Amino acid sequence: MQPVTELLNATESTAIAQAVQAIRRGELVVFPTDTLYGVGVDAFNETAVNKLYAAKQRSFSKGIPILLADLSDLEKVVTAVPDLAQRLIEKHWPGPLTIIVPKATHLPANLSPNEGIAVRIPDHTAGRAFIRAAGGALATSSANLSGRPPATTAAAALAQLNGIAAVILDDGPSPQQVASTIVSFLGPAPVIVRQGPLTISV
Repeated sequence: MQPVTELLNATESTAIAQAVQAIRRGELVVFPTDTLYGVGVDAFNETAVNKLYAAKQRSFSKGIPILLADLSDLEKVVTAVPDLAQRLIEKHWPGPLTIIVPKATHLPANLSPNEGIAVRIPDHTAGRAFIRAAGGALATSSANLSGRPPATTAAAALAQLNGIAAVILDDGPSPQQVASTIVSFLGPAPVIVRQGPLTISV
């Protein structure tokens, strides 16, 4: 029997509760952010992370970022935050800035192919409410199959992930409609990995 993906209003508490139950079962949930729609799983569930790679048809050489609900959740997933990264966080979080910093040792090894982890707090009320209810940290990739356009609406996500995600939380079109800026702090000097909505000089 073909699995059914449920499309729910992200602003309804019952919808968030239903999505959280799916996360706790190790399933995939699509949810809105300020940049693009994301598809996420429990960041601490290695089996669920594997399921996310398989669903996206994504190479294990490309790590999965973690989206956080609040700044206090950062310590759950990283070991250190350099001074410049901290200043960027203070200026741009919540918002379309992803930083790559050393990951906590208790995270599943399959989240990234190296010692770093990409993290971000989205500037999206409903998205953050869902992440918070799900425990504060979700391993999240853009809600599309690898090589296909990223989804900026719930309908676009449904078109690609119907029967793959358990739940899709709909909160209208993504405000930014472009992927976040990424800055890596793993080397001797910070490196801009991807220019997004933010223009940052390091």
